[in-house]
Amino acid sequence: MGVYGTATEKISIFERLLEWFLFRFRWIFVIPLILPASLAYDSYNFVRNWFIYKVQSAPKAHDRKVAKIQKSVKQWSSGDRKKKMCTARPGWLTMSFRFPKYKKDMVQIKTNDLIDILEIDTNARTVRVEPNVTMGQLTRTLIPLGYTLPIVPELDDLTVGGMINGCGVESSGRKYGMFQHICQSFEIVTANGELIFASKDKNSEHQPLFYGIPWSHGTLGFLVAATIKIIPCKPFVRLTYFPCKTQKKLYDRLSHEANKNDNEFVEGIQYSYDSGMIMTASFTEAVPKNGSLNAIGRWHKPWFFKHVETILKSGKETVEYIPLRDYYHRHSRSIFWEIQDLIPFGNNVLFRWFLGWTMPPKVSLLKLTTSGSIRNIYNRRHVIQDMLIPLDNIQEAVDIFDQEVQIYPLWLCPLNLQSSPGMVRQRAGRNIMYVDIGVYGNCTRDTYEPKETTRKIEGYVRSVQGVQMLYADTYMTPSEFWEMFDSSLYDWLRTKYNCKEAFPNVYDKVCKAARY
Repeated sequence: MGVYGTATEKISIFERLLEWFLFRFRWIFVIPLILPASLAYDSYNFVRNWFIYKVQSAPKAHDRKVAKIQKSVKQWSSGDRKKKMCTARPGWLTMSFRFPKYKKDMVQIKTNDLIDILEIDTNARTVRVEPNVTMGQLTRTLIPLGYTLPIVPELDDLTVGGMINGCGVESSGRKYGMFQHICQSFEIVTANGELIFASKDKNSEHQPLFYGIPWSHGTLGFLVAATIKIIPCKPFVRLTYFPCKTQKKLYDRLSHEANKNDNEFVEGIQYSYDSGMIMTASFTEAVPKNGSLNAIGRWHKPWFFKHVETILKSGKETVEYIPLRDYYHRHSRSIFWEIQDLIPFGNNVLFRWFLGWTMPPKVSLLKLTTSGSIRNIYNRRHVIQDMLIPLDNIQEAVDIFDQEVQIYPLWLCPLNLQSSPGMVRQRAGRNIMYVDIGVYGNCTRDTYEPKETTRKIEGYVRSVQGVQMLYADTYMTPSEFWEMFDSSLYDWLRTKYNCKEAFPNVYDKVCKAARY
């Protein structure tokens, strides 16, 4: 969960009314302008990416793009080095709701055009991609070939680079862990302009860098390509819904299903303090004759979280068969449940039938067009974060979230946290089941203060050896930050690859003071 804001300031009644109007009626701007622009943007990218993949021009173009990046870095290296480096990717293009402050004071290296799938090797079962390739691109390309990534984070526009330099989880995390755990190797341009290959192979010269890159947010070098594991898949998933009307049943069911080897996918949505839904899924070749097919990705279908809520209210255990790509991107059309604040009537059957095909608005365009008044509301009231905590602590963790922000639904996604080197490191010597608790929405508690409330939650997460996803606001001090994360390998790599002069420290990129 991430919290947006600074301490609540006093504002006039007129300002409050203006902000309320702009926030509640933002759909007047979003529907006629942002939705068509989003559709046009997606259509262009679809045609462009299809053409590039079909003519197989990406690999040669990749070499030219990387050579330009190396040249730019070498120019910086031979210069006065007064400023550190970062990518030139505009802040509005990122999936975080925040804009970075630090870019304007740094040398910006252009990596924006690293957007292509380079190679699919079905024999080695790997795909090699550039960092700005999206999850939507990958599923659109791989699934027709009978393959998929073991982990596909739900939103179409999430990028490979964001999932590696940051973090990515999904409902197959109970089996595969985090996105970084399905990666085989990274191609990195270092601070001196050298292109190196960091592999998880124990004989790799740069194996430590492979483990150091995840969560480092581009502070160890420029990621220019990644090779990722792929697995065979089937056209559909068999999705089972388990309604739970008490908190104990909800968490017991989540724990049971997360530790059940037959499940390919497990997730939960908690709709209130006492009730929620646990869902499990597995690949299947076809829909049986008496099976219920639900193509939830179609434009006229109810938002997924609303569909799940309807089943929860019925109290009946339900089985549906869903096209695989629809399942992967089940939360995209409604941006989990954030879209209901932008278009309150968006799940209405008439809106879905007549305008649902234009959904969702692109987060990047929403960021680009957010006014100062609307941003002020987000600063004071909006919470959007993900906290990873041991599954055994889920009860007390939700109690903390309920006391401090009381936002529902909550996203519950179990993941198998491996014992491996890196910034996120648990030293138990065995895998431990964690759960990602995602909190997305507006807080209505009068006691809510963005900084103080977030610090309380961060303190709790540290106390149970949990971690906070760093796309969201963090109010931790440097010492608190490095209590949550392991700095040993990171600091060693910063020295070995001469990063301290070239790139900011990860804390200085992700702390609240570095964003607005």
